[in-house]
Formats: sequence, structure tokens, C-alpha cells
Amino acid sequence: MRPFLLACLFATILCFVISCARPAHAAAEKLPQPASDLPAAKEGETRTMVVAGGCFWCVEAVFEPLIGVTDVTSGYAGGSAEDADYHKVSSGKTNHAESVQITYDPSKISYATLLRVFMTMHSPTTKEGQHPDYGHQYRSAIFYASDDEKRVAEAYIKQLTDAKVFDEPIATSLEKLDKFYPAEDYHQNYVKNHPDDPYVVRWAVPKLEKLHHKFPELLKPSAN
Repeated sequence: MRPFLLACLFATILCFVISCARPAHAAAEKLPQPASDLPAAKEGETRTMVVAGGCFWCVEAVFEPLIGVTDVTSGYAGGSAEDADYHKVSSGKTNHAESVQITYDPSKISYATLLRVFMTMHSPTTKEGQHPDYGHQYRSAIFYASDDEKRVAEAYIKQLTDAKVFDEPIATSLEKLDKFYPAEDYHQNYVKNHPDDPYVVRWAVPKLEKLHHKFPELLKPSAN
């Protein structure tokens, strides 16, 4: 009986470990489209959006292949100009988050769709970081530049919460964008420029594979 009991105990522990290791965002196979969006854009208008979701190298790489996205810049948001420096931000002692500014054509991709991609491609239920990077500088955040952006983002978080698409409460913060500060040049297009970097191979490449799996219809032809 003892070997049988030991086997049962081992199986119980294994199931517990697997369940604890399961990411909280895994409950949602595919997120619903936001029920609201920004007002229609004027002809020829371009817009920007600023979000934070862990290391900006990975977030930048996720948005660059999307149709309608014309530029993605890694940088800092949430803090002061004096603290907009990689080494200071990395210390975790500033109010900045590693962020990206997405420039997009709203006639080709909407703010709501970008929000959906953002909430799918990182863990919005993880507080103060994204694996493997933790700290206030790696928090999940949406920086709104207008009341309309705040309204749409707030409504989408409520929509996802009400639908119970995540196993844990959404931790993504809504923060007013005072200013976005571009990061140092060597951070820009980091994943594209350093495909063999061990961090890129371990963390960015799986995100890009997930992007191709989840949103093939949103990818530029050059991304396929």
C-alpha cells in the first residue's frame, strides 16, 4: 500500500505545482473585441497610444508587425524628465514604466483593436511586473492622453472583468500621460537588431509566435 500512497501523494503535488504555475491570463483563449472605441478619425489623421507591459523590447516587437502601425518607440512614461534614463528607471526608484509609443493609422487599425492585442499579449493580472522582470518599472499600464482614451480603456477593463475572462483580477493601471520620453537609441528595434540575444530568444520570440497564432489577420504581409 505504501508505494501506492506515495504515488498518489506525488500525483497530488504535481497537479498542485502545475496549477500554480499556470499563468493567470491563460483562462482567456481569445479576448472579445472592446465594445467601445474612439470617435472616428479625420481623413489622413495619425494617432498614438502609450502602454506598458514589462520589458519594452518585447512590447515593441509585438506591435511593430501590425497592419496600420507605422512606428513603435521604446521609452519611459509616468515619471519626470530628469528620471527618463535607463539606469535610473531600472533601479525601480522612479515613477517611470518601461513603455512603448505606438503610432498608427486609425483608418487601418483602431485604438480598441490595439487594446485587445495589448491585453492578450501580456499578463494584465500580474502586479508590478511581467515574468521574468519584476518591479514598478515593469508594471502593466495604459497611459491615456485624452478623456476618450480613458473612457475606452476603462470600459474594456470592466468588460473583461464582468465577462470573467481571467482567473485573477486585472492589475493594469490607467494613468494619465503627461509626457512620453523615448529611450536611448540602442533600445530601439532591439528584438529585430539582436535576434540571437538570449533574452530575445527566450522571451520575445515566444511572444511573436503567440502573436502569429492569435492575430494572423492583423499582420502585415512582411510579417508572415
